[in-house]
Amino acid sequence: MSFKKIAWFILVLLLVPALLVACGPADEVVDEPADETEVVSEGQDLIIATLSDAVSLDPHGSNDVPSANVCISIYESLVEFDENSELQPLLATDWEAVDDVTWEFTLREGVKFHDGTDFTAEAVKASFERLLDPDVASPRLFLFAMLEEVIVVDDYTVQFVTEFPFAPLPAHLAHSGGAIISPAAIEADYEEMAAGNEAGTYLAENPVGTGFFKLESWDPGDQLVMVRNDDYWGENAKLDSVTWRVVPESLTRLSELETGFAHIADPVEPSDISRVEGMDNARMDITSVTVMAYLGYNLDKAPYDDVRVRQAISMAINKEEIIEGAYEGTAIPAEGPIAPGVFGHDPAISGLPYDVDRAKELMAEAGYEDGFEATIWTNDNPVRIMIAEYLQSELRELNIDIEIEVLEWGAYLDGTGAGEHEMFILGWSTPTLDADYAVYALFHSDNIGEPGNRAFYRSDEADALLDAGRQEADPDARLEIYSELQELLIEDAPMLYLVYNENLVGVNNNVQNFWVTPASMFMLQDVYIEE
Repeated sequence: MSFKKIAWFILVLLLVPALLVACGPADEVVDEPADETEVVSEGQDLIIATLSDAVSLDPHGSNDVPSANVCISIYESLVEFDENSELQPLLATDWEAVDDVTWEFTLREGVKFHDGTDFTAEAVKASFERLLDPDVASPRLFLFAMLEEVIVVDDYTVQFVTEFPFAPLPAHLAHSGGAIISPAAIEADYEEMAAGNEAGTYLAENPVGTGFFKLESWDPGDQLVMVRNDDYWGENAKLDSVTWRVVPESLTRLSELETGFAHIADPVEPSDISRVEGMDNARMDITSVTVMAYLGYNLDKAPYDDVRVRQAISMAINKEEIIEGAYEGTAIPAEGPIAPGVFGHDPAISGLPYDVDRAKELMAEAGYEDGFEATIWTNDNPVRIMIAEYLQSELRELNIDIEIEVLEWGAYLDGTGAGEHEMFILGWSTPTLDADYAVYALFHSDNIGEPGNRAFYRSDEADALLDAGRQEADPDARLEIYSELQELLIEDAPMLYLVYNENLVGVNNNVQNFWVTPASMFMLQDVYIEE
């Protein structure tokens, strides 16, 4: 099936609900102003029409972009990356390596959590001890699994002691998983656990950080509202509030952007870029990001436990057709799992070639010359659906009969984390800009399931290289380790590395100072709406 036919099919699927929304009875519209075009000039209330809702507001309880995008405005970490991808102070004002395994951080004074309690070294210690607590079972444990101890030197000095020299620790501390949580909120969450509830029961809906926004309300699946924290320690946010509205239909998001009912449409599908560029009131924000899109397999299930089948599928797919058809040219082929711009990326690495004849030979060698039936999971992302349609068409060449299942975002993450899938389409970003994050969660056997290894890939050789990469202090030696690892991961093919794509967002022209990080995070502190 051609991409034009697939695109038309997806358009019809998306247009029907969009028309139903646009044509609904006037008395059923809630909170919609009489003149939508005036929304962008009234007050400083930013509305973001987004595809997927947050899963959890517990920074230790989820590992997805929609959740992190909300959390980074509510919580803060010790350090952060600036627009030049350089580490800058945040809740810490200074840091240094005391010895090979000890980092010392000087903390900012005069900072308070949203609940009015003081930010101190004890809060840092409490946050990281919770993250490392096996009873909490954080999917972000892999980020800080090398920590052996967090030492409170005094109220505003803290030390991190690692099991081995770990050069990327400051970069890992910039991750939203390194957010500092109010100790009182942590205690409340532990009380819920003592009462028999799951970890995160309290924090998931009652986030208490030090950020420039705080949670006002959250109706899961509908909208989440953050309001300015007027007691913020630094420069206050310019916006009064930010509303994240869940709008699954891409055409509806564009309509809301065009009419002014939403200030930001996230994401814009590649096929809709020209429409946004043609709007008088909006512009495209296109950011090169560290995101890899991939087709994953469940290696615990046959026939995906056979490397020849995985290689065959990889070799039967023309990535250039996906780039032109699904991404409208806004992506580049992924040769391996580490994206350009991330330490450890090796431009000399070549992925498995596009070779359908060899793919058929591999299927025959594996005993699957007649193919098999399979299911591809994806969430309700139009580009991913389009890719799934393309894979369904192309893999008929290998006699693979594919059924596509589209799942709601939360159910999708739960199902792939539990290993209920066969094949699935997902993405992985690298907010730390270091290879350890790019590959450790995705491929180490310690991270099977929810933490990132949804392919259920187990390899002693890969584990050894992953461990060596995070324990080696010399940068050149680390580069060699990650090059060797990438060669292995290309050969083992636990996933089909599809593309490195760009972040596409539609932004109203009145929205100023908005920017997106390479990890697809929205930076909202300095954003304002021009009157």
